[in-house]
Amino acid sequence: MPANPKYLNPSFWPRFSKITAAILGGYFVSVTFHLAIASWFNRPEVLMTTAFTGFILWVVLMVLAFLAKSGWKIWGIYILLSLVFLLLIYLGQTYNTTA
Repeated sequence: MPANPKYLNPSFWPRFSKITAAILGGYFVSVTFHLAIASWFNRPEVLMTTAFTGFILWVVLMVLAFLAKSGWKIWGIYILLSLVFLLLIYLGQTYNTTA
């Protein structure tokens, strides 16, 4: 039984944007999220758990990217989340420095 044509996406760019958002965007969000947590809490413990939770979060973000209607919208969401986490990293390193 062939797939319903209305669910197939024949053009290259929407498919490419979803694939790159899943792989690269999900990775950026996962890494910046864990670095933001590490900048506010005990760094060695957070970085040890990142080996496991980082991969799980990355896979979840990959699945979410393929469930989205538009690859460009999910790219925008992932870039926005990464920028928010980068701001949290900056604030965490600014306010939690041990001299």
